[in-house]
Formats: sequence, structure tokens, C-alpha cells
Amino acid sequence: MNDPYKTLHISPDASDEEVKKAYRELAKKYHPDRYQNSPLAEQASEKMKEINAAYEEIMSHRKNAAEGSSYGRSYNDSSYYAQNRNGSRYSEVRILINNGRFEEAEEQLRQVVPSERSAEWYYLMAVVSYHKGWLEEAYNYGAAACRLDPSDAEYRSFFSRVTQQRNGSFQTRKTYGNSIDCCPGGCCEYLSCLLCSDCLCHSCCN
Repeated sequence: MNDPYKTLHISPDASDEEVKKAYRELAKKYHPDRYQNSPLAEQASEKMKEINAAYEEIMSHRKNAAEGSSYGRSYNDSSYYAQNRNGSRYSEVRILINNGRFEEAEEQLRQVVPSERSAEWYYLMAVVSYHKGWLEEAYNYGAAACRLDPSDAEYRSFFSRVTQQRNGSFQTRKTYGNSIDCCPGGCCEYLSCLLCSDCLCHSCCN
């Protein structure tokens, strides 16, 4: 994974204001609006994604350090999944999730061979599934993560949230049948929950 400071062309000693200034200048330079109908549009779009990811990673790390804990973030913090778990091999996947790039995150996760799939792998697959609206898959992956590492508060918090929504979904089916039409307490309410929790940092677990 690229060094976020190199991506923004700044030193790790740069102040927060210098980080923000560098980000704004690069974002202005590579903004998609400047490359409409240009053969460089795709390259500019990829560069913009790198810049956004680098900025998120730097600011997330600095906020964690200021709070005195790498994992003391709120469940609904918008940079929650950009955290590195002491050298976790999935730090890039977390950044992809944090930036809403769920297909790419899933693709990277599926490249991991079954024998190497840890509790964190199942947790992050659950996160991706949740954001794609696959509640049952999110529940199953979350359950697996908690079985493999029952002491992890991050996994347990997510699994509890998904379990509550899953139970509510079952209750909705019991009351309204299998229809997917919009109805009180039905799919519209569930989608609202997803959007709400997507003020959600971009959260969840495998």
C-alpha cells in the first residue's frame, strides 16, 4: 500500500493545516470535472481515489493518536474502517470500505485462500455484505468472526447490530409476508437503517 504522505507530497511532520492544504490542491488538480471528455479522465479518477484514501488514512491516524487509543473510535465514526490493526494485512481493505468501494474490497477478500481466512477476514466480509444489503450473509460472516475471536469488541458490536436488524427483518416477514413492496416497517425502513448507519462511517464486520 502506498505511503499516504508520499501520495500527498508532504512530510510526516506536516501540520494538520499543511495536510489539508496539500489535499485541497491535489483534489483541485485531479477533480473529475477538469477531465470531462478527456482521454486522461480515467487516470484522473484513479488519482483522485488515491488522494482521498491517503487523506482519510492520515487524518484518521492523527485523530486516533490524539485520543490516545488506536481503537477508541466511535462505532459511527466516518473513518472507522481506515484504522490499521497493528499491521493487519487487511488495512487496505478497510480503507476501500471506508471509501465506499465495496466491490473492490470484496474482490481483495475473495483472493485470500480459505486456509488463511482469519476472524478479521470474516468480519470484513460481513461489513461488505451488510453494505450491499445482504443481511443474511452479513449475519453468517459476523457469526463466524465472533466464533473465531469471541473477545473482539469490534466484531461483537457489529454482530449484535446485525442480529437485531435480522430479527426485525424476520418479524417484518412474519407480519407482512414475503412481499418486497414498500410497507410500514418493511424494506423502506430497513434501507433507511442502512443509510442511517452509513452516516455510518462505513461500518460493519465479516
